[in-house]
Amino acid sequence: MKLLAPVMQLMSAVREFVAPRYRPELHYMRGPGPAFARRMAEHNQSLDRYA
Repeated sequence: MKLLAPVMQLMSAVREFVAPRYRPELHYMRGPGPAFARRMAEHNQSLDRYA
């Protein structure tokens, strides 16, 4: 039984290397970023000219 745990860990590491699990939270932003804030600031300034 002491041999089974390291073998399973090795198999898991090999599987993760060959075919990594898809984890979308590592790839996608959560909410608007700084570029969006800049665009909105510019948009709001242009609207203020007409007010």
